[in-house]
Amino acid sequence: MWSRLPVGERLRAELGPPRRARRVGSSPRSRVWRAELAGVPVVVKQLVDGPEAAGRYAREVAALRLASTVEPPVVPRLLGTDPGERVLVLEYTEHEAPREGWPVEYAAALARLHAAAHGDAAVSGLPAWSGPTRDDVGSFLRLARTLGVVVPGGARAEADALVSRLAGAGGRALLHGDPCPGNDMHTRDGVRFIDFEQASLGDGLVELAYLRIGFPTCWCATAPAPELLDAAESAYRAAWRAATGTEVHGDLTDACAGWLLRGDALVQRARRGTVDHLAELPERDWEWGTATARQRLLHRLGTVGRMAADGGELTEFGRLATAMSGALVERWPALRPLPSVRP
Repeated sequence: MWSRLPVGERLRAELGPPRRARRVGSSPRSRVWRAELAGVPVVVKQLVDGPEAAGRYAREVAALRLASTVEPPVVPRLLGTDPGERVLVLEYTEHEAPREGWPVEYAAALARLHAAAHGDAAVSGLPAWSGPTRDDVGSFLRLARTLGVVVPGGARAEADALVSRLAGAGGRALLHGDPCPGNDMHTRDGVRFIDFEQASLGDGLVELAYLRIGFPTCWCATAPAPELLDAAESAYRAAWRAATGTEVHGDLTDACAGWLLRGDALVQRARRGTVDHLAELPERDWEWGTATARQRLLHRLGTVGRMAADGGELTEFGRLATAMSGALVERWPALRPLPSVRP
C-alpha cells in the first residue's frame, strides 16, 4: 500500500523513502496515512480535490508554520510540503487519553497557540475570522416568534450591535478554526492541535468560548462542570499573559452570544451555508455526534441567558435567550443536558 502514498520524488529525497504506510480515519476533505520516512514515524495528509481545497491547504500550511514558533510545542512539526499535490508531512505524535480536568490543560495550550500571531504584522496566508451576520439575527428572532416568545423591545438592537462589535473586534490571535475534542492531541509533553484547514486571524475569545458554549462546530458537544470552566478560563488568561505580557481583552459573553446566533453551528461542515437551520428546528430535530440540534440550542440559550444576566450590553438579548430556553423545555420536556464528559 505504500506505493499509493502521495509522497513524490522531492519529498522522498528530502525525508527518505516511505515504508509501513497505512490509511487512517479522516474527514471526507482529506486522506491521511501513518508511515515511516527513513525510519521516522510521520503522518502524511493530502487534501482532496474540491472547490476550497487550495485555500484550506494554504491555511493549514500557514497556521502550522506560524504555530511552530511556540515552545513548548502546540502543534506537530511540519516536516515537508508538496503544494502541487496538497500534501503535508507531519511529525507523528502519540495521543493518550485526556487526563481528568483536561479542559484546563486544553485552554492553556489554546492560549499559547493563539499567542503565536501576537505582535506579528507579517502574517500571510490566513484570512480574518468572520462572525455572525444580521441575517443570523433575523433567523434567530424568527425562531423566537415561532416558539411563541415575545421579543423584548431592545433585543434586536442589542443583537445588531453585537454583530457589529464582533466584526470590529479584529484581533491578531491565530485561531484554529475547529478546536474540538479530536483535534487536540493529548501527549506526554502536553496538548498539540491538528487540522488547521479553517485557521484564521481574530479574537481568541471566540475559541475560548467553545468550552462554555458547548463546542459549537464539533460533533462531540460537551458541557464541563462550571468549576472546571472557571479554572480553564483562568488558565487561558494566565497562559496568554505569560506568552504576550498583556491581558486578555474582550467580552466572553459576546463571544458566546455570537455562537448562539449562528444556525450553521448546529450542523456539520458539509451542511453549512445551505439552508436556515434555525428555521428547521421547530419542525424536526437531528442528531450530530453526542447531541441533537435542540439539545445544543438549549445549552447555548441557557448559557447566554445566565451570562447576560450579570448586566452589560446584552441585557434584553439575554432575557430573550432565557425565555426561548423555557419555551424549548415546555415544548420538548424530554430534552437532556449536553454530556459533561467527552467521548
